[in-house]
Parts: sequence; structure tokens; C-alpha cells
Amino acid sequence: MKSVVSTILMLVGLAHCAFAQEAETSKAYATETGLSYYSQEEMKGDAYRQEMCVVDLYYPTEIIDFPTIVWFHGGGLTSGERYIPEYLKNKGFAVVAVSYRLSPKVKAVDCIRDAAAATAWAFNSIEKYGGSKRLIFVSGMSAGGYLAYMIGLDKEYLAAEGIDANKIAGLIPFSGHAITHFTVRQEMGIAGEQPIIDKMAPLYHVRADAPPLLIITGDRELELLGRYEENAYMMRMLKVAGHERVKICELDGSNHGQMEYAALPLLVREVQALTKEIKGFSK
Repeated sequence: MKSVVSTILMLVGLAHCAFAQEAETSKAYATETGLSYYSQEEMKGDAYRQEMCVVDLYYPTEIIDFPTIVWFHGGGLTSGERYIPEYLKNKGFAVVAVSYRLSPKVKAVDCIRDAAAATAWAFNSIEKYGGSKRLIFVSGMSAGGYLAYMIGLDKEYLAAEGIDANKIAGLIPFSGHAITHFTVRQEMGIAGEQPIIDKMAPLYHVRADAPPLLIITGDRELELLGRYEENAYMMRMLKVAGHERVKICELDGSNHGQMEYAALPLLVREVQALTKEIKGFSK
């Protein structure tokens, strides 16, 4: 689904709508930094895990049952730092910005395990801050989109943390690999231009009962490698498998580095729409 500049500008305005009343009545937000998502016992004696396996939590202090976005940074699983996108602030929901261990100090599978542990922390902790664990959304940019895909589609990672992946309210990956990640392939001695689909590929775990998905990529002619095409195939195979809540949005004119800024309003709108739907069902 191609988007044009006018559509994106319109969405920027729409992104403020669903929580506008709540946001206007509450201007108070707090941030807590460096919160460990593994137990002290799990981190004992592991200085690298102690350093990297933490989150920053940004949340509203005068809103109850707010949604939460778990946000994974990009960087190819080899670099990058956690951050809270400015556009996601003051929107009536919380953001959990995640740090995770990086290759080559650990294997890529450990990045996924960290992502699952951080997401489980959000499920287990957000009610203490006033949020709703029924409204946990998972998103991220590039490598972060891959992590969102993996923990949302391959249920074993969150199951190891005692969480059913189907409890995720929505998956919104930004330009994530749907095939096996190039860093995983590098670990296997496979060139980045040689695509494979194995257990480390989100596509391997296509299933009809996965959480709702909004897949966002940059322009197919400007994106990194074949990132649009593999995500389009993900969308198609989910539909073939019987999934009824998957959409893809291609951001015209945006390359891989630029697409995050155009995609954030779409993330906000999706969180707002699904939150309204989930809260409506619970009445």
C-alpha cells in the first residue's frame, strides 16, 4: 500500500486524536532509567548483561490503564542504543525503550532472548505504574523490527518468560527483516546478499493466530536490500495462513534511514485504534 506525502501529513494530524482528551487533562509524565529486566540472580557475575539488559520507562502519571509501546532500537544487532522517540511522548501512553546485548559479544539469538525478557518485564511491571497489560504493543526500527517480529511470531521466546505471545496487543515492525537476519547469516558464514529462511526468520513462524500486525517499510526503490519485498511476502503469507489483521504500508520517498520519522505517526494511530477496540470489547 503506497503512501504519498499528503497522506503522511494528514496522518501526523490524525495521530493526536484518539488520546487527545486524556492528554489534555494530564500533562504529567515521568521517566525512570536503567531498570533491569532480568533478575539479580540471572545477572549475577555477568557485567555485560548488567550493563546492557536495562530499559528506560516513560509513562503518564495521571492516566489509568494506558497502553505501552515496547520499542527496540536498530543497528543490525551489532550497534545502537536505546532511546525514546520524541514523537511518542505526550501521547497518553508509555514507552519502554530497550537495550539488549549485541553481536559479536553474544549470538543473535541472545538479542532475541533479551527482547523477550524486556517485553515480559513490561507485561509483569506496567500495572505498577498504572498501565494495562492488555495493551502492550511491540515495535522497533530495522533490527528492532526484526526483534519485534521474532518474539511476536515465534512463541517460544516469550513462553520461556511465562508470557503468551498472543497477549501482545499489536506488532508494528519498522523495516524489519522478515527473512533470516543478515547478522545471523554472518554468524553462519553466509553472505548478506544470500537470503535464507530458517528458524531464525520471522517468515518461518507465520501463523493465523498471531497478534494484529501493521508492517511498515520505506520506498521499495530506496530501502535497504529487498526489505520491502520480504515484508510484502510476510503480509501475503500471513493472509494465506488465515491471518485477518495484517496490513503493510510502504512509505513513498523514504529510504531505510528516513522511514522511521514518517512511520511514527502510523504507529501512534495503530496503537490508538487497537486500544479503542480492545477497551470496547472489555465493556
